[in-house]
Amino acid sequence: MASYTAGIVCALLALCMVVPSLATVYTVGDTNGWVTNYDYTSWTSGKTFVVGDSLAFNYASGHSVDEVSSSDYSTCTAGNSLSSDSSGATTIPLKTAGTRYFICGVVGHCGSGMKVAVTVAKASTTTPAAGTPSTNTSTTPTTTTPATTTTTTTSTNSSSGTILSPIVAVLAMTWFAFSLLVLS
Repeated sequence: MASYTAGIVCALLALCMVVPSLATVYTVGDTNGWVTNYDYTSWTSGKTFVVGDSLAFNYASGHSVDEVSSSDYSTCTAGNSLSSDSSGATTIPLKTAGTRYFICGVVGHCGSGMKVAVTVAKASTTTPAAGTPSTNTSTTPTTTTPATTTTTTTSTNSSSGTILSPIVAVLAMTWFAFSLLVLS
């Protein structure tokens, strides 16, 4: 009986290890990265950003990622940034619902399309039915970019409708396994 219970415990712990992280990391601009003359409004189209997701900005030296207010986003003003980074690899965790605005703080880059606004939805506590696609009901401010023909590849990253930390799952399964051991 003890070996049977130990087998169940091992199986449950193994299941806990394969629980995927349900948050999505979105690489801004996909393979293009954070560059000028790119339509980030199109990039956000069709994506559903939820609390717990992250934005990963990848860019060369000579650029920055500045989080700004809505009005500074509209006017491409970087002087009042809420935060700024120029490391070349900036990850922004989306911790709260609402619209977040990002621009490149280098003079002229925002005006050349280096700006993105993302609307972050509250995390849902229910799981959509299997096969039900996520829909984006948010609106994003329009970005005007110079008339340049650019071929872009859009990756479809969909956020899961449920937030469940793998750590919580492991703890719950461990508690369950421990209870089985105690009861047997």
